[in-house]
Amino acid sequence: MSTAPVFNLKNPCLATMKLARKLSREGSPKDTRHFEIDLRGSGLTFEPGDSLAVLPANCPDLVQDILKAQGWTGGEAVEDLNKKPSTLRGALTTTCNLATPDKKFLNAIVAKTSNAPELVKLLEPERKEQLEAHLHGRELIDFLHDFPDAKFEPQEFISLCKKLLIRLYSISSSLKANPDSVHLTVATVRYHTFGRDRKGVASTYLAERVALHETVIPTFIKEGKGFRLPAPDDETPVIFCGPGTGIAPFRSFLQERSATAAKGKAWLFFGEVSSRTDFFYEEEFNEYLKTGVLTKLTTAFSRDQPEKIYVQHRIAQHAQELWEWLEAGAIFYICGDASRMAVDVDQALHTVVEKAGGKSPGEAAEYIEQLRKDKRYRRDVY
Repeated sequence: MSTAPVFNLKNPCLATMKLARKLSREGSPKDTRHFEIDLRGSGLTFEPGDSLAVLPANCPDLVQDILKAQGWTGGEAVEDLNKKPSTLRGALTTTCNLATPDKKFLNAIVAKTSNAPELVKLLEPERKEQLEAHLHGRELIDFLHDFPDAKFEPQEFISLCKKLLIRLYSISSSLKANPDSVHLTVATVRYHTFGRDRKGVASTYLAERVALHETVIPTFIKEGKGFRLPAPDDETPVIFCGPGTGIAPFRSFLQERSATAAKGKAWLFFGEVSSRTDFFYEEEFNEYLKTGVLTKLTTAFSRDQPEKIYVQHRIAQHAQELWEWLEAGAIFYICGDASRMAVDVDQALHTVVEKAGGKSPGEAAEYIEQLRKDKRYRRDVY
């Protein structure tokens, strides 16, 4: 009978940061970081393809701005969104989503002020698209500043907030290779809109507070049941497509393949801005090429040449060989941005099947659909 602890949202594993380092080099437009979270003594386990759920906390500066805007001290007694007694500052920090205003919050603003005719119009049902456009890049604090006469009681304000949700990060390590830690590959989100500097809630929580101040990280594992490697003795070829932080699960897969002496060929497609500043884990991947853990590595660095080149372009360029791998039974895995990259890669795969496979667009669509049904087209996109 297993005695391993069960970690979940109500009973998270309280882990600490073991190591944090920047992957993006000087000159990169991005800030991507590698984190190693200490698991010693925790009993937390995972498989390659799983995700780590992180329960973040809001930026203290943002919380302070909200307190100041409403004239609160932060020490007011409230019940947080988990129905637990808390100070107002504590509730705002750990349970409230302060980033995404919804209609409930906006209607409350309207009810508290007589100076919001434009907001009233935007809240009309037929103006859904205009409202979404108006909210893009705005947070709760913007409306507190725009309508300073909208004042709330502390508990009333808490009740208007949505709950701060977990963030899921694809794990970028194998327990067999690193038994005492779990690794993450995270792009730190920062941007400027409407006169304010904004921060990604979880990415800056990890980069600016956990990494620097040894804060405890509440966390648990979210299984990636459909995103798994073949058995080590299975000779099925595997193709990994993971640009940017989409590389995370494939680093985990390669560590696992190395630790288990996995059979079968492996081909990795990786893309980023520049090979000079953003070739994450370059030395590791080159070592895997030398040892045979990785059969082929194809990169796409968008700004290393006059024309922009992305992973979908490389897939199209290698159409014949990729088709041969697919015909040999290869599993195609993709991880990363769902809205653009995954769509473009999917189109490139259709092109590969049409051109190298000699199929019509309809036949190519059927072929790709059959890959899905056979679980040979596996996606971890967000």
